[in-house]
Amino acid sequence: MRKTSPGHHLIARSATTLVAAAAAIGFLAPTTATATTIDGYSPTVQQDAVASLAADAQISEAAAVDLLRTQTASVETLQKITGSLGARTVDGYLDAAAKPVVNVLDQATADQVTATGAQARVVKHSSAALANAQGSLQSLPTVAHTSIGLDPKSNQVVLTVADAAKGTDALLKAAEALGDRVRVERAAGGMHTTIYNGEAITGGGTRCSVGFNTNRGGQNYILDAGHCTRAVSQWNVGPSQGASFPTNDYGLIRNTSGSGPGAVTLWNGSTQRISSAGSATVGQRISKSGSTTRLTSGSVQRLNVTVNYAEGSVYQMIQTSALVNPGDSGGCLFAGSVGLGITSGKGSGTSYFQPLGEAMSAYGVSLN
Repeated sequence: MRKTSPGHHLIARSATTLVAAAAAIGFLAPTTATATTIDGYSPTVQQDAVASLAADAQISEAAAVDLLRTQTASVETLQKITGSLGARTVDGYLDAAAKPVVNVLDQATADQVTATGAQARVVKHSSAALANAQGSLQSLPTVAHTSIGLDPKSNQVVLTVADAAKGTDALLKAAEALGDRVRVERAAGGMHTTIYNGEAITGGGTRCSVGFNTNRGGQNYILDAGHCTRAVSQWNVGPSQGASFPTNDYGLIRNTSGSGPGAVTLWNGSTQRISSAGSATVGQRISKSGSTTRLTSGSVQRLNVTVNYAEGSVYQMIQTSALVNPGDSGGCLFAGSVGLGITSGKGSGTSYFQPLGEAMSAYGVSLN
């Protein structure tokens, strides 16, 4: 759902202007590392992420700092192991201690994983079996306000059915026929596109948020949500240059504002530098910035999620617990200085993001 604005204009200021996933000029000055500094996190992002994690996990803030430090190395370890062992692994995630857990199908592969220092878990269903189950559900007529995604912690496909979904009998029957490869969950409300992230951009009475500032051939562009750029041809920061929605939810805006630093506004005069793009991991603690809900934190819940909005289905999304609301669309998902996704929509207690890497590849752009 897009949020209308009666004529809000983004104003360039000496302190703030367009930034990646938000609008803000200057970058944070380097800080001196201390015993409580988390590498890659600005002070504001660290404060919010630590407070959120401490509350969610009911642990001390010192323990939360340790977990976030561990997370960075664990994500790298998990990606290296699954990359090197390929089809011998099913998938992986971070456990409650932010340590890597790799799902495998046999003890021999489990021993190889354990030798790297990671935890191995022998599971029942292969990647192919889960993909076939997800494909079977997605081959049925689309039912709005449902989603289908992978949960590596349970080694299952999860079918989420919101209260607003109608005509679900065939879908639920198919899920039951797939046995324990599929778990059905119920959710309140519905699933809707949003319009978020970063400082607001406006056009045609619509408000979205700035996504990631990027460049190609010397020209600055903003990666944003496709449902935003499909709806509006001319923004106060420049014209829409592309839109992929539904199926995907990414779009491109030619940034004619004269500014496009690679940082996220944190709504207190400071910013978080975004220095690279990465892939999200289930269990990873993340942050998001948007013009409605501003800076919020949470964790990655599922990957490869198909979200069936009323406007159409979007595939291979990231599902998180971070708060988003109308006016946030297009904003960025990140973990410290690593960009992960573009805000797409929301469900009941969940939020959905288009993976950043796919959008960058589609338009051939690089992060500023």
